[in-house]
Parts: sequence; structure tokens; C-alpha cells
Amino acid sequence: MFNKPHSYRNNAFRLAAGIALLATSGTASAHSFAVVYTLPVPFHLYAWGASATLVLSFILLALFATGGKRASTDDASSTKFPRQLPRSVVVLLQMLSVASLVLCVATGLCGIVSPYDNFSMTWFWIIFVLGYCYLTAVIGDLYALINPWRVTSNIIGAIIPRYRSGLMRYPKWLGYWPAILLYGVFIWLELFGKSTPLLLAYWLLGYSALNLLMVGLFGRQSWFRYGEFFSVLLRLVARLAPIGFAHEDGSEPQANFRFRAPFSGLLSSSPSADKTHSSLLLFILFMLAATAFDGLHESKLWLQFYWQWFYPQFLTDYVGSNPFVAFPKLREWYQYWQVGWLIAAPVIYWLVYLLGIGIMVAMAGGKIWPLAKRFALSLLPIVLVYHITHYYTMIESHGIKIIALASDPFGYGWNLFGTADWYRYNIVPDVETVWHVQVVLIVIGHVVSLCIAHLEALRVFGDRRTATVSQLP
Repeated sequence: MFNKPHSYRNNAFRLAAGIALLATSGTASAHSFAVVYTLPVPFHLYAWGASATLVLSFILLALFATGGKRASTDDASSTKFPRQLPRSVVVLLQMLSVASLVLCVATGLCGIVSPYDNFSMTWFWIIFVLGYCYLTAVIGDLYALINPWRVTSNIIGAIIPRYRSGLMRYPKWLGYWPAILLYGVFIWLELFGKSTPLLLAYWLLGYSALNLLMVGLFGRQSWFRYGEFFSVLLRLVARLAPIGFAHEDGSEPQANFRFRAPFSGLLSSSPSADKTHSSLLLFILFMLAATAFDGLHESKLWLQFYWQWFYPQFLTDYVGSNPFVAFPKLREWYQYWQVGWLIAAPVIYWLVYLLGIGIMVAMAGGKIWPLAKRFALSLLPIVLVYHITHYYTMIESHGIKIIALASDPFGYGWNLFGTADWYRYNIVPDVETVWHVQVVLIVIGHVVSLCIAHLEALRVFGDRRTATVSQLP
């Protein structure tokens, strides 16, 4: 009898959580499926199999990996780049890049209001943000040559030469913090901002004005190396590519390139990696944390954590114990809760990463900060495969629509290329195929990161035994 009020309150909290789940879900996520999928074999077998693969890979590396300081011969400072993209190709790609940005803004401002029928939404969010990012892992840092904001600043610099060098020197202490801040704003827009063509056009105009202003303040080279976050992000992803450009270290873009072993670019700057600004490490961890948070904040467990545990434990004194009365205020606070955890996510990853490096130092010697910077690039294969497994279905389901949208970018009923009726409806990927592709990619990404980290350890510690011990954490 005495448990009834408590039981009633728990049921009320559960009911409120259910209402909140529906109220906060918004539209269905494009990279999830509204069907129940039964795995071909129990999940724990997948988990054990994937773990066993990593353990076996670690053992094989410990037994057979060699190289030490010769583990990488991909040092960009001593290797020539014998091939060069034709000038005409570069100019054509630059024109297409600027034209696509202008078209995105124009269709956002003047096109149809429907996000699914407007060229700008699919082109920017699916083709550029997702597709081009994955393509960069294959073709290298071509973006530095065709970056539309950089091309525009070059045009202004040709008219006003003083504009290129900027009004002041870029502060060394600032490092990659502008890129981190802009990346955080971008992730917030992706996860919580309203997605409409008009708002996207405004954001692109604002971002364009910011880039041009910062170039005039700090100079073209410094801003696109440290501040423009797409440049920083894609330059990191390009480290995985089998094509390396001479400007991969952040120097002035050049058309010179060379072929190399896949993933070897992750070792190319290791001898001087301890001089890398610590903010670049946080940027890499933010890339990983943002994808993880995107998956977490959409889960039922995450909603239950706030509505069924955090609210009754800590918020009842402020909004009352009746969840139905408190719901409007709780939903408002939930938005701040989400943003707060998004900010905290890279910090948590940073602390966990430093803990692992700290244990490494205790077991194998060295100093925490230099080692933390040297092993930062070894995280990138995991970053990329997590991103691909989480988002690649959007390319298959929505990206294909760009063929039709190219013929009717404004949604006015045009058919410029005769493709306006192609792939007008979303393609639903096969769930079983998606699951197995995700599992395979995640395992491969972890194995590659394991190999890169082990080779880096051989370069740092010199002997096989110490390198192996250093990688146990």
C-alpha cells in the first residue's frame, strides 16, 4: 500500500518519457530504418568475432611488424611529387566549385521551399559534406586547390594584392581553435538546426563573408590552414588517400601529386608531430565524438536517461514532480542538455585518450603531450569508418536524387538535361547489406588504426618489445 504513490510516480515518469520521445523525435532520421531487423546470428558472436580479429591483428603486429624509424618513407619534406594536374583541369574544377556554391545559395534563396525537391539541400549535405569527404580519402586533398572560398579570395587578392597577406599575423597560440569552433557550430546546425533551403542559403552567405573577412585579417595561407574547418577536416581525411599532394602539410596549394601506399600519409609527418598544435588533436577527437554523439542522442536509451532518471533525480525541485505540468519547461531544457553534451563529448574523448597515453607512458616511457600528438593521426581510420557506417546510406537513399535535381534545381518544373524524372523517390537500402557493410568497415578501420599506431610506436620507441608494450593500453 505504501508503494503505490512511488509506483504511480514511476509510471508517470515513464509515460512522460514516452510522450517526450514522440515530441522530441521530429522527422525520422534519414540514416535509420523504421523496421525491426533480426540479425542472422546473435549479436554477441559479431562482437566476439570483431574483437578476436583485433586481438589477432595485434599479435601478428607484435610478432612480425618491423621498421622502427624506417617504418615510413613517406616524408613529404624529402620526397618529390613528380606528377602534376594540368592547369586547365584545375581551372575547370575551380569554376565548377564556385558555380556549385553560387547555385546552392541561389536555389536556397529563390527555389522551392521543400528540402527534398531543392537542389541546395541534397548537393550540400549529401554530395559535398558526405560524398566528397569520402571521395577525399581516395583522391587526396584536391579540395585545397578548388575550395570555392579560397578561389574567391584569390580573385580578390589579384585585384587587391595586400588582401592576400592580411592585416595582421596569425597568433600561434590560436592554433586550430577557430576551426574547432566553426566545426562545433556546423555539427549543431546538422543535428539541431532547422533544415530548410532558405536557412542553408543564409548560413552559406554568412560563412562566405566570414571566410573572406578572416582572409583579409589574417591572410589567405593562415586562415585556410587553421581556420576554415572544411580545409582542416578534408586535409586530415586526405592523409588516408593513395594520392598525396605537395600541400598536404597545409602549405600553399600546388597541383603536384604522387601515388603512395594507402594510409601511409598518416605517418608522413610523424617525425615532427610533437610540434603539432594540441588543438589539432582535439579537432580529430571532435570528428570522432560528433559522429558518436549523433548516434547516441537519437537513441531510446538517451531519452530515457534524461526523462526517467535525470529529471526525477535533479529537476523536480525546480519544475515540480508532475511530469505533465513540467513537460514544456523540461523540453526547453532538453535542448540545452543536448548542446551541453555535444560540447562535452570531445572533452570526454580527449580525457579518455590522454588516460590511454598516460598508461602508455607509465609502461613504456616518454612524455604525455608529445606522444599524444604523435599518435593522433592513427585515430583517423576509425574516424572515417565510423562516419561512413553512420551516414553512407543517405548517399544511397537521397544522394541519387541529385541526378533529377540537376535538371530542375529550383523546383520550377524544368528538365534541363532530361533527367528530371529519374530517381525521384528515395531508395531504401537493404538492411542486411547495410548491417554487414557496417560491421566489416568498422573492423577494417580499427585494424588499420592498430597497424598505424604500432608502426608509429616502432618509430618512437625503436625496439619491438617496447613498442608492443606501449600499445597494450
